[in-house]
Amino acid sequence: MDKFVTRQRKRSAVEADEWKTEEPFKKYKEECEVEEEFLQKIEAEGLDCDYSLLFDKEEGDHLFNQLEEELEYFTGIEGTFLSCDKAKLQVYGKSYSVPRKQATYGDEGLMYSFSGVHLLAKPWTPTLEHIRDAVTKATGHTFNFVLINRYNDGHDHIGEHRDDERELDPACPIASVSLGAVRDFIFRHKDARTGSSKLQIKPVKLELAHGSLLLMNYPTNTYWYHSLPVRKKVKMPRINLTFRRIVKNRQKTGIKLV
Repeated sequence: MDKFVTRQRKRSAVEADEWKTEEPFKKYKEECEVEEEFLQKIEAEGLDCDYSLLFDKEEGDHLFNQLEEELEYFTGIEGTFLSCDKAKLQVYGKSYSVPRKQATYGDEGLMYSFSGVHLLAKPWTPTLEHIRDAVTKATGHTFNFVLINRYNDGHDHIGEHRDDERELDPACPIASVSLGAVRDFIFRHKDARTGSSKLQIKPVKLELAHGSLLLMNYPTNTYWYHSLPVRKKVKMPRINLTFRRIVKNRQKTGIKLV
């Protein structure tokens, strides 16, 4: 890692007290809003990320439990969203089970495509709207879609990939919110994957904490792959929400649910 900058964080005037009321998902009043600065700036060659704790433990626990009740995960069967099975994707013409549960939510009509799978967004839930609004407040960016991955334990994982699909707005960063178990998150430069490059670029390893927000700014997904590797010692579940902005006229047509 070439740079690692720590900044002081400004606290919201409202904090988590709102969660103790009967209306936990209402927006903060404008007069109480205070934008937060990110705790850490993470930079390397072509990598630009910001990292902060967005929710404290109490609020993070509450959000995790609410999502466990609200979310409906994709099973790979068209029109069916159940929480018991995992989806499949296509890689070089072969079908593989996804080693985690997935769900997609967002504005009406939005669809996200990757690895031969096209996933239509379900309507926002109250909890997802609350998290989305908190991310917008912290980053200054608006998002219309979220891809959710649920990792049951350290055996569930995601391999190296880049979030560079054509339907994503290149001017908008990807905001990744982590709830639950702390997991390692690894960045690896594309030139370090082939073995043919003369550049010796070291991987960047982060520990994504419960309630944290990682903002992946441009051009990170152009040059760096990222992964969440297997960690067998991790016994607890983790929910990861990656908020994105999809440009409608760039979406692929047709829905292929495997």
